[in-house]
Amino acid sequence: MSEIVIAGVGGQGTVLASKLLAKAALLEGHAVRTAETIGMAQRGGTVLGHVRIARENNYGGARTGSHSDLPLSPLVSAQSADLLIGFEPGETVRALPFVRNGGAVVTAMQTLVPAGAAASSIVQGYNGAAELAYLQGCQTTGRLGSLMVVDGVAACSRLGSFKALNVLLLGAALATGSIELSEQALLAAIDALVKPQFRELNKQALAQGMSLLAAQGDLEETRS
Repeated sequence: MSEIVIAGVGGQGTVLASKLLAKAALLEGHAVRTAETIGMAQRGGTVLGHVRIARENNYGGARTGSHSDLPLSPLVSAQSADLLIGFEPGETVRALPFVRNGGAVVTAMQTLVPAGAAASSIVQGYNGAAELAYLQGCQTTGRLGSLMVVDGVAACSRLGSFKALNVLLLGAALATGSIELSEQALLAAIDALVKPQFRELNKQALAQGMSLLAAQGDLEETRS
């Protein structure tokens, strides 16, 4: 069983990311349950994607997965997720209770404040630094097995579009080994679910995300 939670706000492509993972898993012959919990998503509210996969065989093989291998609920339970992908640091921390001890987190570092709350004194000064520090502390204590923080603005700038952050983060998670699916299956899922005019952008975003882990390692070696 592989359990994944995707956390973001309305408009960031959380639902599409969940669907891409589910489609890729189906193409590899796995049984899948998936659902979204949405809170005022069109107004910038929290959106959570839940993906539960029963791993069966390899990409291209005969489909052997069965939905009987999965629990009835499509929702990931507290402290059960193997992986959390966060599109915004505040939402990543908010969804952290879903992650099992020793689980993995991949998160974008840039914040996104709902337009209606931008003038609120509660969010003034919010830059995600405290949330990222908290996540790093969780990694230090062993609460998290791995943590990857992605500079989404820089990576999307190289792509020439900020609309593919969701797929870029899927690529980053895939590179860490936290998603037990193949690149080929995710590319096929993009072909199946993304409009033709956006497929190439999303495929480039997947490749860009996968390259971030190696680039991060090179940077750390240079600093040491």
